[in-house]
Amino acid sequence: MELIIKNISKKFKDKVAVNNFNVTLNNGVYALLGENGAGKTTVMRILADVSSPTTGEILVNGKNKNELGPNYRDLLGYVPQDIGFYKNFTAEKFLMYVSALKGLDKKEAKIKIDELLKFVNLDKYRKKKIDGFSGGMKQRLGIAQALLNDPKILILDEPTAGLDPNERIRFKNLIADISKNKIVILSTHIVSDIEFIASEILVMKDGELIERSTPREIIDTIKGKVFTLKLKEEQLNRLQNKFKISNMVRENQYVLARVVDDVRPEIEGVACIEEEPNLEDVFLYYFKEEVCV
Repeated sequence: MELIIKNISKKFKDKVAVNNFNVTLNNGVYALLGENGAGKTTVMRILADVSSPTTGEILVNGKNKNELGPNYRDLLGYVPQDIGFYKNFTAEKFLMYVSALKGLDKKEAKIKIDELLKFVNLDKYRKKKIDGFSGGMKQRLGIAQALLNDPKILILDEPTAGLDPNERIRFKNLIADISKNKIVILSTHIVSDIEFIASEILVMKDGELIERSTPREIIDTIKGKVFTLKLKEEQLNRLQNKFKISNMVRENQYVLARVVDDVRPEIEGVACIEEEPNLEDVFLYYFKEEVCV
């Protein structure tokens, strides 16, 4: 499967949400990384055929998605940020409802639903009303509904937002299993969610694709730009005025400060140690915002 996003742009009145986005994807997990407002959701909605681009096209194995029509939507599984659950439905009833909307045969749908509820570890909650589900359970149910038609392209918009650490781990393991024979595209601003499952990271800023690399390659782009300094409290203000600090740990009268910058921090009498970068450092370097961990 080859998915080509070619020269995609999207304008809303005077605002350019996505500008000339180009990328070719094959089977694997691709993470759209960027701060809120970077254009990630707009790209996802265009891929999910919920929104149309102002210019550009999407090709699947060389064919335009508009020419494919319903056949393109048959290839898709989509989990938006806010899934429209019917809270009084049980998990099983909700999946039966969605399978009917997707045109699945009722007998085949029941077999598929049994498989998926086991796959997302919700089988014992199949008769429980969705209103009583945790955030992680709802996300797993969202994955199940997206997989009902065995999609070749799975689109996940901010899938781990609001999940606790254990739920996020379960979710990441689930995505790793799914991605064996699919194109999985997920958007996030939580860098720890993608470090070990993404085949490639697509960095978006101000509506543009500014970097595409494997996690290791993108980390290596900021090698030599991450430092740790052991400071006294009164020296910390001087560092904060000039550099962006990604992390601070207090040890008695000292502060261990981690800095990400092109320039090596120099404070008289303070040792500056170069550190190995990580994805959190990458996010800070590109966006100069507080890091989500």
